[in-house]
Amino acid sequence: MSPPKGRATLGLHLVACLFFAVVLCSGRDVIAGGLATREEALAAAFPGAQIKPETIFLTGQQIKEAAALAGVPIPSALVARYQAFLNGKLVGCAYVDTHVVRTKKESLLIVLDEYGAVRRIEVTAFLEPPEYQASSQWYAQYKGKVLNNDLNLQRAIRPLAGATLTAVAANQAVRRALAIDRVLER
Repeated sequence: MSPPKGRATLGLHLVACLFFAVVLCSGRDVIAGGLATREEALAAAFPGAQIKPETIFLTGQQIKEAAALAGVPIPSALVARYQAFLNGKLVGCAYVDTHVVRTKKESLLIVLDEYGAVRRIEVTAFLEPPEYQASSQWYAQYKGKVLNNDLNLQRAIRPLAGATLTAVAANQAVRRALAIDRVLER
């Protein structure tokens, strides 16, 4: 026996309303997986700023210094950095770190303030299955952090249940970016 026509229609309307409410409330997270382009992430991090892209080649000595500071290897001498200027004053910079999580790549845009502390982290590419991706709330715990011994999982950074490899790779990326920034700013 099927429900009366009015109930079925009401049920469909409720499902449709619920779907649209989810889409409207969560925006791009539902529609596009929540990944910002590099340009969108830079514009959100530095509203109104002039962004100057740079390609930097670290010297062998800089790679050694950065690796020692980070406590993790620096896999490439090539560094992509974006400097942000507002009214001619440097207000921060961002580093791109692309790395392998399990078997596929993730790209993070690690945004630093003018003092070298993490301002925000944006995921611009994540090729692993979506269940292994860290949430924006997990990345938000890096805000205001600087490079020190506490900037590690199970210290200042909470681990990530079910996505341990993502957490390890992201933490290493943040440590690399902070170390490279420190070496370049000397």
